[in-house]
Amino acid sequence: MTRSFTGRTALITGHCSGIGGAAAALLAESGARVIGVDVSQGRDVTSPEMWEALAGDLADIDLAVVNAGISSAGEIAEMDFVSWRRTLSVNLDGAMLPLRAAMRAMIAHGRGGAIVVTASISGIKAEPGVGAYGASKAGVIQLARVAAKEGAPHGIRVNAIAPGGVDTPIWDDLDFFPAMVAEYGSREAAIDAMAKAATPLGRWASAGEVARQIGFLLSNDAANITGAVLAADGGYSL
Repeated sequence: MTRSFTGRTALITGHCSGIGGAAAALLAESGARVIGVDVSQGRDVTSPEMWEALAGDLADIDLAVVNAGISSAGEIAEMDFVSWRRTLSVNLDGAMLPLRAAMRAMIAHGRGGAIVVTASISGIKAEPGVGAYGASKAGVIQLARVAAKEGAPHGIRVNAIAPGGVDTPIWDDLDFFPAMVAEYGSREAAIDAMAKAATPLGRWASAGEVARQIGFLLSNDAANITGAVLAADGGYSL
């Protein structure tokens, strides 16, 4: 189903690849004007000063996808504190600051709006090796839920999406993944093997599928949904 976002302005963080890239393409193709913020542009989502400087450009936004993030892996007993802080900073500070900027803009113009925050099923289901990432995404989920209550009087809806495995470039940054690619013979085969082992449906989502789910949460079809966490995980959390 194609939804129209004609005449709407959307902020998307992490819009140059993965879920953010797919969401940016979907919204642009559906008529929205997209304002993207990505590290590849030299824009640091964890910088309060950058968000203050950008406030004027965001004055008319109706939609926001708070999506920028990084992955990390490692058991708590072996975890490097610098890595812990970096994960928390990018994933949690880097969610609060654009969420704050979007809510300020929407409150100021008085039209309300819709926001989707990209969390992860790792913020709900505990697994070894994802202490920093899981903690950051659990924080993101609670941040979105609190924002939903605070935004409701202003006509602002805030929801979170919690994907499980998604075939995006984020896997390529994880230390264990090259060994899996070598073991299974290709990147596609490694992704397929992980999905079959982890999910009842035996498959992971594409970035485009998750983008369409985000589009639903942003649309008027979800006008009575706020504070929800959509577990888009192929049944992994069951």
